[in-house]
Amino acid sequence: MNAQISFLNGTYTLIHIPLDLYSTLLQPILRVLLPQTQNLNVSQPSPEHELEGLSAENQHGFLNISVTPLECSVVCHSSWAMNVFLPFINTLPPDVAKNVIVFQGSYMVLSIISAGVDAAGRVIELSSPLALAGIPIFFITTYYSDFILVPSKERRNVIKALSSHGFELSENQSDFVNSFVYGRKNSTGQSVSPPSTPPPSNASELQARTFDLLQKRHVSPFAADGLQLVQCSGREISQLNNSCCHRSTGRQALTMDHRQSWIENVDTKLYTCIISALVSRPRFMSLTLAQDDPPSLLLDRKLLPLFGDSIVGDIDTSFVPIFLDLVNLSSGVTGIVCGVAGRLVQDMHMIETSELSYLSTARAGAVILTEEQSARALSILQPLLEKEG
Repeated sequence: MNAQISFLNGTYTLIHIPLDLYSTLLQPILRVLLPQTQNLNVSQPSPEHELEGLSAENQHGFLNISVTPLECSVVCHSSWAMNVFLPFINTLPPDVAKNVIVFQGSYMVLSIISAGVDAAGRVIELSSPLALAGIPIFFITTYYSDFILVPSKERRNVIKALSSHGFELSENQSDFVNSFVYGRKNSTGQSVSPPSTPPPSNASELQARTFDLLQKRHVSPFAADGLQLVQCSGREISQLNNSCCHRSTGRQALTMDHRQSWIENVDTKLYTCIISALVSRPRFMSLTLAQDDPPSLLLDRKLLPLFGDSIVGDIDTSFVPIFLDLVNLSSGVTGIVCGVAGRLVQDMHMIETSELSYLSTARAGAVILTEEQSARALSILQPLLEKEG
C-alpha cells in the first residue's frame, strides 16, 4: 500500500469569483479552458508573451474550475492569472472588480497517485502531516488522483513535514520533481519549523482547534437540497486516436505539422460538452485538468444528459457534498481538511471501502460522501458547530 507524491512544475494562483459575477467572468474562464485561443492574441504576438504552464501538446499542467452553490473558484498557472484574468478584471468597474479575489502569493501543486490507499483514510494521511506542521493547504480529489495546493514559500517546510511523518524522499531527475513514496509507517509525530502560532502537537488537539475555530466563525455545515453528484472522467486520448479514421497522404503532412497543437490532443466532443455545462450556469461542476490524467469531472447529476457518451465512470453511484462556507476565515488557516475529515472517519467508524473525498475551493470546502453517509455526517458535524448559549 503506497502512493507517490510529486511537485508539479510551475506556480499556481487561486481565484474567487462570486456567483453573481460568474457570467461576467465566463469569457476569461473559457479562454483559460481553451488555451488554443491564446494563439489569436495578435496584440502580443512575440514569443516572450507566450503563456507558461502548458505541456509540449499545449495541455495545462494543472487547472481546476469549480462552480458550487457558494462560489466559482479557479486554480490556474500564475501566468494565466496574470495575463488572462487580471487584464479582464481591470476592465470592470472598481466596485465590481473588488469582489473578484485573486489570492496574493503563489501556490505549488502536489500530485498524489494513491493506488491501494483506502478512500476514507487517504485524505487524512495526506493532509495530517502538513496540518500538524502548521502549513495551510487546499485539497482537491479527482477521479484519478488527489492534488494539494500549498504556499510556494512553504516548499522546504512541506518536504520536512512529509519526511518527519514517515515519507521517504527520492529525487526523480528525469521528471524534475521530488517524489515521496510512503507505506504504513509509524509517524515520528515531530513538527517542522513552527509558524508564529505553534501548531497542534497531535491529531486530537488539531481536531479540537479546528472545531473551536469553525464554531467561533459561525461555520455551519449544510447539504444543498436535491444536489447529487457523479464522479466521472473523459477518455484517454490514446483511445480517441485509435478510433480516428486514416487520413490521405496529402492530409497526413498537414497533420504532422500540427501534431503539437491543442486541438489535435483533446477530445473535442468532451470539450464541447464541458463548455455547454459551463455556459448553463451549473449548480455544481468541478473540472480538473492535469497533464498526466484524462479530464476529471465531479458533476451535478442533472448535467449528465449534456455529456452523453463522452464520459466514463460509475454514474450509478451518487455522492452528496456537505459544504462549509469559509468566507470568514483567512486562506492561511490550517487543519480544516484534516480536522473535519478526521472527525468523520473517527465517529463514523469508516472502513477501507468507505468513500470520502474533499474539494477545497477558494473560500469554501466540501466533504463528499455517498448518499447514505452524508446524512449521518451532517448529524455529527451540526452539533459540533452549533454556537453554545
